Amino acid sequence: MKKQAAIILGALSLVFVISVPCARPQETASPSLDEMKKTAPKVFVDGYRLDMNYIRTEIPFVNYVRDRKEADVHVLITQQGTGSGGREYTLSFIGLNKYEDLKNELKFYSNTVETTDEVRKGLTQILKLGLAPYLARTPISSILNLGYNGKVKPTSVVDKWNFWVFNISARGRLNGEASRKSNSIRGSFSISRITPEAKLRLSLSGNIDESKFDYEDYKETSSSKSRSFDGLYAKSLGEHWSLGMMVDSNYSTYSNIAFGFSIFPAVEFNVFPYSESTRRQLRILYRIGYNYDKYIEDTIYSKMSDTTIKQALSVTLDFTEPWGNAELSIEGSNYFLHRWEYTRFRVSGNLSLRLIKGLSLTVDGRYSAIHDQLNLRKGEASVEELLLRRTELASNYSYQISVGLSFSFGSVYSNVVNPRFGGGFGGQGGDYYY
Repeated sequence: MKKQAAIILGALSLVFVISVPCARPQETASPSLDEMKKTAPKVFVDGYRLDMNYIRTEIPFVNYVRDRKEADVHVLITQQGTGSGGREYTLSFIGLNKYEDLKNELKFYSNTVETTDEVRKGLTQILKLGLAPYLARTPISSILNLGYNGKVKPTSVVDKWNFWVFNISARGRLNGEASRKSNSIRGSFSISRITPEAKLRLSLSGNIDESKFDYEDYKETSSSKSRSFDGLYAKSLGEHWSLGMMVDSNYSTYSNIAFGFSIFPAVEFNVFPYSESTRRQLRILYRIGYNYDKYIEDTIYSKMSDTTIKQALSVTLDFTEPWGNAELSIEGSNYFLHRWEYTRFRVSGNLSLRLIKGLSLTVDGRYSAIHDQLNLRKGEASVEELLLRRTELASNYSYQISVGLSFSFGSVYSNVVNPRFGGGFGGQGGDYYY
């Protein structure tokens, strides 16, 4: 079915047409369109950054609801990046109530050269296709036609770039007021080639931040600079195993690194097949390798450089289900041989959970136990460095947590589209589901 959906998307332009049959003499009057609309499936569309105004306008022959508990069809849309820099959307159609026997999964692929309008058109066409079996069981099916434009011909993928993707980006920012001015310049260049068999990514990036203060007798200029090179090669060893190599080189005034270099062979095992990665993952990644750092200033250990062997083990669990989504990641690392006591442990996670009808809970947090800061500068940081975070400080832990509840009640139907005065109370934004 997945391959069929990809072929349909590439070769067909699927169209639903509402056509009210003309009344004929001596015939019993057919149910009105409004009456048939009442029997149409109630659909809950569940996904990140979807243009619901567009979807409701293009697919007006179902009833949209704001809560899964009220739905006949739950459409769960998950997504992940593709090798070309686009997105792979997986649309899982989950029948509820009288449609419990109907379940299906379709895919849609976008690329970097497509506009937002082209992406939403393609995604909406696949959404129409997936809703067809549910509509076929209702009276409204009598005024829907499913067709295609164009001729279906056997095709094969011919990629003149051989799956190589290049990306260049640059950004500058300037802001200020009477007593303060700041500017920043950021740039990056990346090369990637991703196929089912292997993944290769190389990237260069640089950043300069500068702030100037001039207030009464106080004048000060503070800056931060960094640049880095990152490389990754991963080779597929089937549906569960991968083998790879990570390379990193960096310079950072914040971290007191004049030149850093590391190379890490790595192996990963996914308990679930990689083909199910949009819905569930349990990845175990181990890496070990060489690390060299030359420092800008003497460290608290009176060193100007360090050569170490470092290892790290991480476990990541990720689920996206009709009840919500959850991710938990645990990672531990330490220096080998004579520096076993220098360790770092990190746990992070997020949870989005639908508790009951209309009530949702979101939790996001991370905690790190830090005992491996070999790069810390000797001496005390200045007031400017403290306030502007221009230098890394000694700390044996860091944490961040956020908790949120949202409750919605009232009408569960959301068929109406009204763009007047924008999408929000302040007249800004659009109508998106997150």
